[in-house]
Parts: sequence; C-alpha cells; structure tokens
Amino acid sequence: MLSQENEDFLASWAKNREKEKTSARPFLVGLSAGFTIGIAIILVLESGWYTRANMVANSMFSSVILLIAILIISFFMAFFYRKFRWEMQEQKWLELLAAKNKSENNGPKQP
Repeated sequence: MLSQENEDFLASWAKNREKEKTSARPFLVGLSAGFTIGIAIILVLESGWYTRANMVANSMFSSVILLIAILIISFFMAFFYRKFRWEMQEQKWLELLAAKNKSENNGPKQP
C-alpha cells in the first residue's frame, strides 16, 4: 500500500506530466545555475587568482567569445536540467505505478 503522499504524487503527475515537460520553472533554475557558473568563471579571471590562466585568457580570447560561451553553457544547463528533472519525476511515477499495481494484484488470497 502506498502512502498518501505517493498517491497524491501519482494523481498530480498523471494530470500534469505533459505540461511539466515544457515548464519554464525548471528551465529558469537551470539557466540561473549556468549563469552562476559563468559569473564564477569571470570572477576567477578578473581576480587574478590564477595568473597564467589570466594571461592566456587576455591574449587569446575576446570578451565577446567569453560571453557567448557563457550563454551557450547557461542555455545548455537550463535545457539539461529541465530534461533531467522531468525524467526523474517520470521514473518516480513509473516506479510508484508499478508498486501500486503489484500491491493491488497481490492482495490477500482466498483459500
């Protein structure tokens, strides 16, 4: 027998699974994570923490290429996070559905 929380999840996910596939909230969470990584890269380069990397970055890269790379990383992380989140919820739903079907089919047997 499943808990009430799992039963609620089964009902809500069955109703909203297609809508969640294109939801903006997980996309925005992934996008902010990508921008955070980009900001960390910029801070490391600007702080001069690693002098050799700073010299190579200043001699070989332009700031436009760095910003484009950060945007690409951010959008990739946003897409990947949304897909990953949906897949995890779908896997949980399938496992709970299988457990529910198994418990219903293996009920008490009559002698």
